[in-house]
Amino acid sequence: MQHKIPVQELGPQGEIMAHAVEACVHCGFCLPACPTYSVLGEEMDSPRGRIFLMKEVLEGNLELEEAAPYLDKCLGCVGCVTACPSGVPYGELISTFRGWSEPRRHRPPFQKLYRMAIQETLPYPRRFRAAAMLGQLGQRMKPLLPKPLQAPLELLPEALPMAQPLPELFPAEGRRRARVAFLAGCAQQVLQPNFNWATLRVLAKNGVEVLIPQAQSCCGALAMHTGERARALSLARNNLRAFSGEVDAVLTNAAGCGSGLKEYPLLFRGEAEETEAAAFARKVRDVSVFLAELGLEPPPALKTPLKVAYHDACHLAHAQGVRAEPRALLRSIPGLELLEIPEGELCCGSAGTYNLEQPAIAATLGERKARNILATGAQVVATGNIGCFTQIQTHLRKLGKDLPVLHTMELLDKAYNG
Repeated sequence: MQHKIPVQELGPQGEIMAHAVEACVHCGFCLPACPTYSVLGEEMDSPRGRIFLMKEVLEGNLELEEAAPYLDKCLGCVGCVTACPSGVPYGELISTFRGWSEPRRHRPPFQKLYRMAIQETLPYPRRFRAAAMLGQLGQRMKPLLPKPLQAPLELLPEALPMAQPLPELFPAEGRRRARVAFLAGCAQQVLQPNFNWATLRVLAKNGVEVLIPQAQSCCGALAMHTGERARALSLARNNLRAFSGEVDAVLTNAAGCGSGLKEYPLLFRGEAEETEAAAFARKVRDVSVFLAELGLEPPPALKTPLKVAYHDACHLAHAQGVRAEPRALLRSIPGLELLEIPEGELCCGSAGTYNLEQPAIAATLGERKARNILATGAQVVATGNIGCFTQIQTHLRKLGKDLPVLHTMELLDKAYNG
């Protein structure tokens, strides 16, 4: 298809959008892979439909505000990319389009304020902890609050874990096999700090020395995927400086963060740091991939057999293509039986800030995921992303099921420690 998208007028990002639009042949393989299409059943709520809408907006045939409601409902889970036989880079398209369109949007005042509050809170652990504590106090007033403000309260745990600041250096045990830098993440430092501590202990057990740059910031994924490109660039520039030391790899234990770091070349397209961002992104590894490549120190056998359902975080499975490595690590624990979740390829509905901005669709997907997990008969759920953890735990709790949800590294840590 010959596009009429005014590439030159759109700047460095124009080529990205035009290429993605041109690659789509509208075959429809993406439809069953799309969570919103599976829930809503509307063509314009599918990747194919959204590509058409973006094309029409960019060519000047459709007003942005007419297309916006359908585009806002996209989770950005990129399950469609896995399903697409034509290799359409839909993730690049939707992120770039949102970055181009957001400054042109006319959002209602409350919506603008709500989105600003999210961006000014979630990426900053101290602010987020204060907001979460305030939210816990306000849970009794939840029925009196506007519906958009009820969604964040439902996702909060009953009690926040104690704050546990991370050291600048976590030494390897025994012979040092590797030296890495570690991105600590934002929300998980508040909601589940043990994700990081378990990761550090597992890495140390495997002879890995870990540097935790104290000047690091949020990876910028939340801002980038919601169209706040200038904010994302600022955070990313800070990380390029903070992680400038010589290490074997830059590790993350959160699927969304890892995907965000790997998207720095896309974010910096046309910027002065484009080459530096590409070199940085090549160093980024999910911790499960790094340990699988390094060779895992065999964990001891479990005292009691354990059935574990592994949940594929979308930004591991679809965005980064990481599926085999977490499963291989879990299967290395003697006595652990790994179970696959029905419809495992469908998003749980977390998707960064999606369950805060589109709570109704997110809740439908969250309950669906929780029911599919329960159908496995698992005793524990394992995942590799804080957003998925929060969403799954919330919806298991709503169904009255007290099923433990753990990070993959937590299970390995527990296995090492008997």
